[in-house]
Parts: sequence; structure tokens; C-alpha cells
Amino acid sequence: MKAGEIIKNGLVKENPTWVLVLGTCPTLATTTSAINGMCMGLATAFVLMMSNIVISLLKSVIPDKVRIPAFIVVIATFVTVVQLVMQAYLPDLYATLGLFIPLIVVNCIVLGRAESFASKNNVWHSLLDGLFMGLGFTWALTLIGMVREILGTGSIFGYNFIGGADGMLMFILPPGGFLVFGFLMALVNHLRKKTA
Repeated sequence: MKAGEIIKNGLVKENPTWVLVLGTCPTLATTTSAINGMCMGLATAFVLMMSNIVISLLKSVIPDKVRIPAFIVVIATFVTVVQLVMQAYLPDLYATLGLFIPLIVVNCIVLGRAESFASKNNVWHSLLDGLFMGLGFTWALTLIGMVREILGTGSIFGYNFIGGADGMLMFILPPGGFLVFGFLMALVNHLRKKTA
């Protein structure tokens, strides 16, 4: 598989949010604002990239019988690193996303890429896969967060641009998350098929 194909797969063709529909729990729960969505996506991208590298390096020494538990230990190690760094340097963000950071360990995207890609490919391709699947997840979460924040509060990345007007609270709540996610998924998939 060529590097360009791996990049295109992660961002568009096999985007974890829009196409594979993986990781919907953090997608709906953390995207009440653009900054929350972006930070959750970047945390997942880091874990995805680092775990793909390590799993690709260790694939020949991990016995088949303990493959999945070994993958989970590797993933949990990097999730712990992200959690501790966020607690130390971004306490406000950690207070907002804290519950969902440990859940990255069981995120279908991370474990799925470890099993389907990193355990079967070289380190360079695994690094690219982790990076661009993570960036694909990040742009999807950021976009959903932006739309929800604009409609729900009249601001973007915390900056109010409507000037004192209240947004529609529904878009900050779970039903609004489902609506935005559904409409954006339909739009992105329509555009993806049109350009294919």
C-alpha cells in the first residue's frame, strides 16, 4: 500500500467518523464545542499513532493467543500518558474531557486499526495510518463541535460572534448532537461520492 493511499484513506475514503462510523460515543459526547472536539480528536490521534508504531514493532513477538490483550496494554499505556499530561498541563480541559480520556483504551478506532492495520504492516505505514486516521477523526470531531457551538451558543472556539444573542440550547444537548452528526455525515458522504 502506498503512503498517499494511506493518507487518503484516513482523511476521506475510510474516515473513522463519516465512513466507518466508529467512535460515536466520544463523537457525540465531547463535541459540545469545537475546542473539546479538537482536543479529544488530537488525544485519540496521539494514542492511535503511538500504539500503531509499537504494535507494528512488536507484531512478530506477540503470540496470537494474547494478541488482543497485548494490544490493549499498549494502547492503555499511551492513554495513561495523555491523561497524565492533560491533568498536569491542561486541567480545565481535563475537567471537561476527563471521563472520556480513559475510554480511548476501548475506542473501536484505536483497537480496530491495531488489529487490521498495524499488526500486518511495517512501522512507516503504521505510523502514517495512525496519524491520518487520527487526523480524520480530529477534523470530524472539530467540525461537529464547530457546528454545535455556533448553533448552540453563537460562538466558535469560545469567541462569541453574535453579540449577546443566545443560541439554540438544543444543539448543545444530546438530541442536537445526533442531528448535527446525522446531517454532517450525510453531507460529507454526498460530497465524497460526488468527487470519487
